[in-house]
Amino acid sequence: MIQHSEVCFTVKNEEKNGYVCRCITRAMIEMIGEKPLAQISISELTARAGVGRVSFYRNFGSREDVLRRESDRLLREWGRRFEEMPGASLEKMFPHLFDFFLENRAFYQAVWDAGLSHIVMESIVAVIGPREETDPATAFGKAFWAHGIFGWINEWVRRGMKEDGRMMGGMLGEWGKTVSAEHT
Repeated sequence: MIQHSEVCFTVKNEEKNGYVCRCITRAMIEMIGEKPLAQISISELTARAGVGRVSFYRNFGSREDVLRRESDRLLREWGRRFEEMPGASLEKMFPHLFDFFLENRAFYQAVWDAGLSHIVMESIVAVIGPREETDPATAFGKAFWAHGIFGWINEWVRRGMKEDGRMMGGMLGEWGKTVSAEHT
């Protein structure tokens, strides 16, 4: 049986670890804007974050893991927000996604600046991509969508994220119409 004090202690540790992870992530994003990821030492990172090196290694295995975990967290956050959005539909999904990326521009720009855009691709594939147990037709379809979405995001970030979600959704819709017309 867990005592009340044990539950409080566990919650406090989880809150503390969450705070430490947010501090490290924020420091990482700032530092990537200043120099390449390979030149950021764990000591520099933890000093900037205001946490100890032990805290880093308790929560992350590498500098890339900081970005990977944040990418996964952000994508889950977007999914939660989209599902809670009144009137959520496939038509509204892409504009919402691109606006979410703009809202979190500092993180995504840092990932691209570090040459680690594959981390975002891996997050997208993990969320909507195929699973081992998925039948082949569904797996190929999910792979097409996951990589296609990443392709749009990749090109958009590479071009400076100038368009908002409405504009990106419109372009995607127009592109879809063009492709459909060409193949009918």
